Amino acid sequence: MKIAIVHYSVSPIVGGVESVIEHHARLMADDGHQVQVIAGRGGQFDARIPFSQVALADSRHADVLAIKQELDGGVVSQQFKELASKIEAQLLELLSSTDLLIAHNVCSLNKNLALTAALFNISQQNKRPRLILWHHDLAWASPRYRNELHAGYPWDLLKTAWKGVTQVTISDMRQNELSELMKIDKSQITVIPNGVDMENFFKLEEQTREYVKRLKLLQASPLLLLPVRITPRKNIEFALRVLASLRIRFTAAQLVVTGPLGPHNPANIKYLESLSMLSTELGLSNAAHFLAELTDEYIPDPVISDFYKLADMLFFPSFEEGFGIPILEAGLANLPIFCSDIPPLQKLGGAYVNYFSPNEKPEIVAERVAGYLSASAVFGLRANFRSEYTWERIYLRKIAPLFRE
Repeated sequence: MKIAIVHYSVSPIVGGVESVIEHHARLMADDGHQVQVIAGRGGQFDARIPFSQVALADSRHADVLAIKQELDGGVVSQQFKELASKIEAQLLELLSSTDLLIAHNVCSLNKNLALTAALFNISQQNKRPRLILWHHDLAWASPRYRNELHAGYPWDLLKTAWKGVTQVTISDMRQNELSELMKIDKSQITVIPNGVDMENFFKLEEQTREYVKRLKLLQASPLLLLPVRITPRKNIEFALRVLASLRIRFTAAQLVVTGPLGPHNPANIKYLESLSMLSTELGLSNAAHFLAELTDEYIPDPVISDFYKLADMLFFPSFEEGFGIPILEAGLANLPIFCSDIPPLQKLGGAYVNYFSPNEKPEIVAERVAGYLSASAVFGLRANFRSEYTWERIYLRKIAPLFRE
């Protein structure tokens, strides 16, 4: 599908809507669509996505500002009509083979009403791209714009349900406001929230990003981290059994063991093989991950640090430790810690850590972990955001279905 996105400006201009457009455009391109962005200011932010400049679409263009000054005073001049016609002609030239046009905020704010009028005219023609109006802000619902708005055309375009277009808002509140303004049922307005790009937000290393995609770690809830070498004294089989029990209540729970094989004992190869077999027996093939099975190379410290950002808990069931550096790292990363009650770890964690015997029944420890997570507002919020508000999830569940309507 050929998709065009229009706004006053796009990246690298900094702004909330500009950031949303960049994420949307990249996701659409990833999904195989041909995407172009059209704006008065900005540039090409992705090699796959051409930027088409229509200078008069800019809310800060001198001609637009001059017309706006007239409009703010309630004057609709011939110059306004000419400006709208000029913008319409330039847009039509760019949209000649476009299937879908998405207009962000330009049909709900009075920053450039000539652009709004041009889009309205295009929307009412027989030969036109299908139009989606994506509303982030509503001038008619905001007191700060009230002195700039007047009865009649073109201001009423901002609160009228245009024939044949799709209405989208970014929140339930905006949906309610738009429904009241346009006198249409809320069912006619789709709510699609903004999201977060976790990989960029956490500044993940490229190697980490590859693991995240390959192992589908963003779908984990919770994600338990075990940053140890593959050696029997780390009691990794206990972690697997706890994970299997935990998944009875938290079906999306996953575990990542980041360390390589222990370097000094050939028997560690057999140990990893036994862990893989146990993982299969417990039904954890897609839930328990050993990075040692994916690479023989040393995993850099920045990549290991990334896993502390991604994880919901450090789970550390060692039989024996001389010190316990992961306890320090988890504390600095604000991760809750469940670990064995051996003296070095008790010394480090003090009263701030959840302890268990490394010989305890896994089901009992799993129940304690589940109880902790269920009572944690931090985990609950994080899990909700991860499942509902990542850009990938929003695109698959909310945006892509719009294209099929």
